[in-house]
Amino acid sequence: MTAFHRGDDLLSPGYQSSDETRWVAEAPKRNDRTAFARDRARILHSAGLRRLAAKTQVMVAGTADFPRTRLTHTLEVAQIGRELGASLGCDPDLVEVGCLAHDLGHPPFGHNGEAALAEIAESAGGFEGNAQTLRVLSRLESKTFDANGRSVGLNLTRASLDSAIKYPWPRRADTPKFGFYADDEPVFLWAREGAVPGRKCFEAQVMDWADDVAYSVHDVEDAIVGEHLDFAVLNSVSEREAITALAGSAYTAATPGEIEAAIDRLLALPFWPSSFDGSQRALAALKNLTSQLIGRFCGGAQALTREHFGDGLLTRYSAQLMIPSELEAEVAVLKTLANLYVMQRAGAMPVYQEQQEILKSLVASLLRREGRDLEAWLQPAWKAAGTDEQRMRVVVDQVASLTDSSAVAWNRRLSD
Repeated sequence: MTAFHRGDDLLSPGYQSSDETRWVAEAPKRNDRTAFARDRARILHSAGLRRLAAKTQVMVAGTADFPRTRLTHTLEVAQIGRELGASLGCDPDLVEVGCLAHDLGHPPFGHNGEAALAEIAESAGGFEGNAQTLRVLSRLESKTFDANGRSVGLNLTRASLDSAIKYPWPRRADTPKFGFYADDEPVFLWAREGAVPGRKCFEAQVMDWADDVAYSVHDVEDAIVGEHLDFAVLNSVSEREAITALAGSAYTAATPGEIEAAIDRLLALPFWPSSFDGSQRALAALKNLTSQLIGRFCGGAQALTREHFGDGLLTRYSAQLMIPSELEAEVAVLKTLANLYVMQRAGAMPVYQEQQEILKSLVASLLRREGRDLEAWLQPAWKAAGTDEQRMRVVVDQVASLTDSSAVAWNRRLSD
């Protein structure tokens, strides 16, 4: 994709000048890169991205060497999303921005920590990892300030912020997912200027599918290597019933028959291993499986999208990513395998309960100690908070920023 100059900026084809606008105007540092390439660099150098190295993906970070952390998962999403987006005419740097940013708001202990903070912050507007991502990008990361001295986070372009918004709606009763907190509504509305209400931009759709593909495929790989999952379960009638039931209730609207057919298709793939013994040849076969599945899922989406929207540059709100229903069901099966055999494995529940208690205790300690233990970058927000709800939000911002190990250490220190 060839960029072109207008004035001092290097612009990306298929995008408007309003897509590249920043909340706080900035002169370009140099004229040989696009605004989206600049945004990508900002996220790669961010503290939030570094912290993901010690945050749980599915297996607790640091308990073994092979499984993904939240950071390695993010990098894999970025690679998948960048290539898929480029094949469809998106600016690849812009898609990668959304992919690199998509988990920045996730707290310690993965989705289990997210559930704990949602309960803790219920009276203060709740907690949602994607809403927290917008807050990190537009407020909490240290990079740029406006004329009034207020942090605007990384000060990304409008299109870059929009590319990271998976749930473009406020908190509501019909779903636990939402894209922004009430006091972040101004920047949400700014990022979504000209957007189709309730619909993710095309780059965010690519990011979302890349996320689904990455974690469905790689979580299964981690589960196999970690000896939590045996390929043989897919040949068991009772196990298949359990897989079908959970997939239908948690991951897909496909019928039981369609889910069964998805299992059969996966088993019939010529590259699907029948067993795994940990040998180098078995590891290679497993790696081939992940590569082939990623190609299958992305290739199918690319082909169907092109069939519907043609061969032009597909950007922003000019198209929608089309996912073949058969592939969506196969991804749902893979997600279910990780859920059933890793997240719900024997002995996991006490670990999850302990993790939630750590976060609840830590929030309580920070509130009880009136915020004096908050890091220096959050002290002004605590002093400016005038209500219990605002103080809770500051404390949640602090806890959500921590890694798994630092949350444990902070709780131990403040509980003594």
